[in-house]
Amino acid sequence: MPSASTGSAIRPAARVGRFSYAIRQVVAEAKKVEATGRAVRYLNIGDPNAFGFLTPPHLIEAVAKAMRDGHNGYTASAGIVSAREAAAADFVARGVPVSPDRVLITSGTSEGIELALSAIVDEGEDVLVPSPTYPLYTAVLAKIGAHPVYYRTDPTQGWLPDLDHLARQVTAKTRALVLIDPNNPTGAVYPEAVRRELIAFAEARGLVILADEVYGDLGFDGPVPPLAALAPEAAIISYSSLSKAYLAPGWRAGWMGVGATPRLDDALAAIKKLADGRLCSPGPMQYAVTAALTGDRSHQVAFRQELRVRAEITARRFNAVPGMQVVMPRAAFYAMPQVTLPAGKTDEDFVLGLLRAKGILCVHGSGFGLPADVEAIYDDVATYAREFQAA
Repeated sequence: MPSASTGSAIRPAARVGRFSYAIRQVVAEAKKVEATGRAVRYLNIGDPNAFGFLTPPHLIEAVAKAMRDGHNGYTASAGIVSAREAAAADFVARGVPVSPDRVLITSGTSEGIELALSAIVDEGEDVLVPSPTYPLYTAVLAKIGAHPVYYRTDPTQGWLPDLDHLARQVTAKTRALVLIDPNNPTGAVYPEAVRRELIAFAEARGLVILADEVYGDLGFDGPVPPLAALAPEAAIISYSSLSKAYLAPGWRAGWMGVGATPRLDDALAAIKKLADGRLCSPGPMQYAVTAALTGDRSHQVAFRQELRVRAEITARRFNAVPGMQVVMPRAAFYAMPQVTLPAGKTDEDFVLGLLRAKGILCVHGSGFGLPADVEAIYDDVATYAREFQAA
């Protein structure tokens, strides 16, 4: 039997050192706390199933039927026809003229984001991302050797984008603009006037917009129209999934629609080429996309109502604490509290202290592109608020 090697340790690739995804990475600290015997409440990730919301039965049956009927093999790289047709029809019904051949079914919105960024952004180029941002964008950019350039969103204006600051961030290397609306992690919803200005900004500079709209059906005042409905000929790639509004995050079933403009034809071809290399997204779950988009959505009414109640509790309780404030969310199930910190302390210090003292796991704001010395913590307190109120 060969003896164990005495050579040097295997070196990981340099790109791994650039990769950071704060939402998951804080879990390692929580596990250490749990090892001491303290229970931990995980508010670091937006999983509605963990807070009492159940996947609609007709979606579960669609997946189960697909499995029973033998649909357990590979699918076409772009996804099964019925799911792409359902997603395209849903886009059209919302004012976005997208044909099924411009739709891809993906392993959640996350895979769609990575496919698009990999297809359109070269090493050394820039992508405009909001601060705070969903950290997958910066993680993917780090992996492909591109650069996130943060543009400010303003908590005094309901976390809306600062358009003047955005304009100052553009250079000759800028390739794309990320818009997350409704927003993760702030819960903001952008007014139509702001959305039109953002489209005009991108179009004037030849930028692709990545419109992350996974929370579009979770606006407290009702579904939020897709960005591309305001400008169907703009260069917009739109995303959604079953994870949030359809309460099935673990299924990894999402879709992306590449705008009808011929300016995106080469980008679409590149995305499809990359999609071929990963074979396909999970097959049986694709049948749930069809069921979700062509079937009963009545669960969303009660879901939105309950989210509003929990968001109101969250905002009221945070704003009653000296040194804390939070903007009332208008959608989804997140809140971005701002906390006044003692001199010399960072947001990560605060989050780790909260974890160790109270067993509550949040994510530090600097993990979302905010300054570490002005604490803004991200967590899923809006879905957690019933327990939070009673604690």
